[in-house]
Amino acid sequence: MKPGRLQFRRFRTRLVCLLLGLVAAMLGTVYLLISSANERNAIEHIDQNLKIGARLFQKNLDERIDYLSGSAKVMSNDYQIRKLIMQDPLDRETLRSNLDSYADRLRFNAKALPPVITLFSPEREILALSIRNQRLDREHLGPFQDLIRLAADADMEKASGYSYLGGKLHVLVVVPLYAPYPNIAGWFGLAYPIDQAFADSIKNTTLLELTFASNAAEPDHRILSSTLPPRTAHEILALRPTGNNAAGTSQIVLLQGEPYVTLFQPLDLLEEAPATIALQRSLHTELAPARALEKTVLGISLAALAAAALAAVWIARGVSQPLLQLAAHTKVVATGDYTKPITLPRTDEFGQLATAFNQMTAGLAERDRVRDLLGKVVSPEIATQLLRSDLQLGGEEREVTILFCDLRNFTGMSEQMNPIDVLSLLNRYLDRMSTIIERHGGVIDKYIGDAIMALFGAPVSDPAAPGKAIAAAREMARALQGLNREFATEGRPTLAFGIGINTARVVAGNMGSRTRLNYTVIGDGVNLASRLESLTKDPAYDTPIIISEATLRSLLNPPLVRELGEVQVKGKAAAVKIYALGAKGESQPPYPVS
Repeated sequence: MKPGRLQFRRFRTRLVCLLLGLVAAMLGTVYLLISSANERNAIEHIDQNLKIGARLFQKNLDERIDYLSGSAKVMSNDYQIRKLIMQDPLDRETLRSNLDSYADRLRFNAKALPPVITLFSPEREILALSIRNQRLDREHLGPFQDLIRLAADADMEKASGYSYLGGKLHVLVVVPLYAPYPNIAGWFGLAYPIDQAFADSIKNTTLLELTFASNAAEPDHRILSSTLPPRTAHEILALRPTGNNAAGTSQIVLLQGEPYVTLFQPLDLLEEAPATIALQRSLHTELAPARALEKTVLGISLAALAAAALAAVWIARGVSQPLLQLAAHTKVVATGDYTKPITLPRTDEFGQLATAFNQMTAGLAERDRVRDLLGKVVSPEIATQLLRSDLQLGGEEREVTILFCDLRNFTGMSEQMNPIDVLSLLNRYLDRMSTIIERHGGVIDKYIGDAIMALFGAPVSDPAAPGKAIAAAREMARALQGLNREFATEGRPTLAFGIGINTARVVAGNMGSRTRLNYTVIGDGVNLASRLESLTKDPAYDTPIIISEATLRSLLNPPLVRELGEVQVKGKAAAVKIYALGAKGESQPPYPVS
């Protein structure tokens, strides 16, 4: 694989990975934000439910107190009980039987335990107990006696509270028994257990976990009842706040490594330290629907990321392949090969780019064709100058050496030859002479029939232009001798020419009209070079090459020349010194070309 293509593919891979990384980071951030928001919402929702659950718990207790108070009042109006309590001696067994009958009727539901019903004397001594075979000593009777004393002192129709009976938490109610009113013949004491069944009923209503714990300062600090598993509930004993800190806002506690949002509430007891109620909701349970949704969202996000990855690779390939084709074709075009168009059968921007690229290469091919054609019509240097310029009329003044070369008697010769032969002979001659001129740094300005006008020092300035022009003239003379030998062998007529060379300041630039231009030079120096070429026809000078004094003075190391004197050239007021430059028998110029 080529280094450029490999480097581009690596760049494409890095770009795709970067984009996928950004998308993955965005999706991950969104997932974390959603998860965090879900957790906050779950905690807030649990906190609200805990507060509602605490109110429902208290309402449930109040309903039980009202229910027990109403039941006690019904029993206090029971004629049979009032009759029995007035007998002497007291028939305790019959009283217990009556209380048992009431206890069975006062169950809250079929699964609930019957309440404890106790009948006390006005002196707070126990007269009868509804539960057989259960004895309550003075320690157990204390909570009832406290409530009776409270109700008697305040002349209350009922008194209620919470306390332990037989080591279990109960809600207690006492109601006076009048016989007749307002004489108090005794007190009914009713107790309902706040036990596991009570906790389960609260859980079924509120969907909250419920735990009752004794006070931490008690020797038998323990869990009284709980809807949690025993090991989980036991950890509450260590986490439960004490004192005034028992009531407060909800908090998150870890039970068996699982977070629970927990609200601790104190439950005041009669003559004892408060017990603690813990309302709880598992954060994991609350978050389960949200976590399931998060997993779905995560799965969709991963699927979307995978689809995005495939789409990115597909798009990258769709982008990179035409780019690689364009890059490869650019290198082909850079070598100058405009023959092969790029093929991208697409209607998108790349297809438009390929079309524009093909149009550009077609334009480059046309430019090179024009340049090649122009290079054949004019000198390559002039062609380059024309292509670089803005093709405006005008020029600039510069010093140039002009060389004029013209064949002798070519018109009469051509009259005796076939036109095709004339053209062939002339082209061979012009090709040979033009090659020599260009080899010495000259520029063919134009062909005037069988004449050649060449420039040295234009369009590119060259201080050695005069020496190069003379060297070209000498080689042209030697080349003509060789060409004549070829013509003689072929039975063709031989040729002779004359060369005039002059150095002068002229105006060089684009001449002509706005629709047709010609890069050339104009000025008196051009006319002088043409006149010098014409003087070679005079047998008195006996030379095929005549140079001006200005050209001779421009040479760093002038050659050996023969002075021809001064001539009055047509169009010039002052005479001009001219010199002959023999070329016969000379193979190299006797001076360095500078």
